[in-house]
Amino acid sequence: MPMISIRQKLFFGFGGLLTIVAAMGLLTIRQIDSLGGAIDVILRQNYRSVVACEAMTQSLDHIDSGVLFTFTGHYHEGMDNIRQHNKEFLKSLQVELGNITLPGEHQKAMQIRALFMEYSRVISRVTDPAVLLSERQNRYFSDLLPLVHRMKVLIGEVLEMNQSTMQRANNTAWQMAASAHNNVLIAIIASAFVALLFSYLSHRWILMPIKKLIASAEEIRKGNLDLVLDTTSKDEIGQLSGSFNEMAATLRKMRKSDREALVRTRKATQEVFKVLPSPIAVLGSEGEVEVSTESAEHYFGLKAGVNVKDIGQEWLVVLWQKALRQGSLAEPEEGNGFVQHFADSQEHFFQPMALPIPAGVENHGFAGTALIFKDVTKEHEQLELKRSVISTVSHQLRTPLTSLRMSIHLLLEERIGQLNEKQADLLLAARDESERLVHIIDDLLDINRIESGMAHLDIQAVSPSRLGIEGAEVFLVQAQDQGVTIVNAIPERLPDVMADSDGIRYVFANLLSNALRFTSPGGTVTISAVEDKKNIRFSVEDTGEGISPEHMEHLFEQFYRVPGQQQKSGIGLGLSIVKEIVEAHGGKVSAESVYTKGSVFYFTLPFRKEII
Repeated sequence: MPMISIRQKLFFGFGGLLTIVAAMGLLTIRQIDSLGGAIDVILRQNYRSVVACEAMTQSLDHIDSGVLFTFTGHYHEGMDNIRQHNKEFLKSLQVELGNITLPGEHQKAMQIRALFMEYSRVISRVTDPAVLLSERQNRYFSDLLPLVHRMKVLIGEVLEMNQSTMQRANNTAWQMAASAHNNVLIAIIASAFVALLFSYLSHRWILMPIKKLIASAEEIRKGNLDLVLDTTSKDEIGQLSGSFNEMAATLRKMRKSDREALVRTRKATQEVFKVLPSPIAVLGSEGEVEVSTESAEHYFGLKAGVNVKDIGQEWLVVLWQKALRQGSLAEPEEGNGFVQHFADSQEHFFQPMALPIPAGVENHGFAGTALIFKDVTKEHEQLELKRSVISTVSHQLRTPLTSLRMSIHLLLEERIGQLNEKQADLLLAARDESERLVHIIDDLLDINRIESGMAHLDIQAVSPSRLGIEGAEVFLVQAQDQGVTIVNAIPERLPDVMADSDGIRYVFANLLSNALRFTSPGGTVTISAVEDKKNIRFSVEDTGEGISPEHMEHLFEQFYRVPGQQQKSGIGLGLSIVKEIVEAHGGKVSAESVYTKGSVFYFTLPFRKEII
């Protein structure tokens, strides 16, 4: 049996409908043309004659009225009426003579014409003012009225002939309309029948096989690759079913190969994990440990098969949930990011991180989470050593530096002898440098205390406006001397922040002193604050010379100084201390700058959650 394709099936179905629609259209056009011809007969031929006859009858009546007017003393009005309607009668008569369509109509029209000519001659005698009124009236009744009667009879006969023809044409038109209605109705019924037949065949030929294919594809999507589709159909559906079977076979082979590769990969991963020195663990979607290194099992109990919720490390559960919630790398929120752990009678420090593992391209969820513990024990020991050295050296320098400052002070007071001008200048320079050295040592000690957590912060609720006023107050005189304007734009309606007033005064002091140092006379330094989520974001903006982009990322590093600054500007600890103070409050610092146009420094303080 030859194969009938879906294309051919659709062609047969739609072709049948198209044939019926075309036949119905041609038949309808023919019926409409016939109906139009019948209507044309009514309108174009007979209707004009009917209108002309009625107009002639009305004209005769008006002429007759005009004659009577001449008898009653209104001679001129009557003659005007006669002349006007005489023209209208002749005009209507001419229309009738030019629209002869029926047998005998021309003969009657000519008789009307002859009678009207006679009628016109009689009217001239009846309306002659030279003739006596009585004689004219006698001629009106004896000669004129019979002519009018005879013309009306003939006009009525012509009118009746045309009206009868119009009635017959109207009946014919109604019959044609009824015939067209029936023909169109029959065509619609035939089209509906063919459409229903085609719909049934389409459901059987196309829709049912496609539904089977959809159901089979859904089974394959669920993983049932052993499904075999029926390929007995000889059309495109059968070909598609065969392609599905081949695809399922290929997928079965690929699944088998992928499973083997997955097993190899899992075994290789497990072997590699065993020799990795860093604690690493991979969790499933529910928090169960799928694979882990020996160090992760040794230090944190992350053994394969154990759920992270059951090992007693609550901070680790919080870190895991945070990574899944934000969908990116997560680190501990509190503290310095280190985890202190004692094992084998030794103190270890780890920096934990949680990284969510995407489930795949089509699935937007996460298949698991990787826990990575970076061993920072050596870095922490080095940091502690650095802090110890800084603290020791700073304290050791304080005693001789204090003696040196006192000696310089005594010499400047000239208690042990007069000084010449050059000696005084040298001692003043020595005093300034000793004071600078004191500030450097104080900065080193401050940053050392903050980093080690030994700095005491008296956290209380403080108005942002008050912090801004206290921070700017000590620089007003200096700004006035430099010709710089300090603008405090912090609104009073802002909610209180949780802050240590002394620490934030240091922050403002450092930022404002830097701003004044690099702002030329006539410039402006602006302090402002706005709400930013759960924080108040403060800003110190200047119109100074700005900072080059290559230096921006290093601003808050210890001992970093932007090239080109004066030596007396410090050793690069001020902004790093600002950063440590703000972060100790739970806030963050940042900066923006446009070179040659000015800089703005930001820091945030929380106002909804007290940080201790």
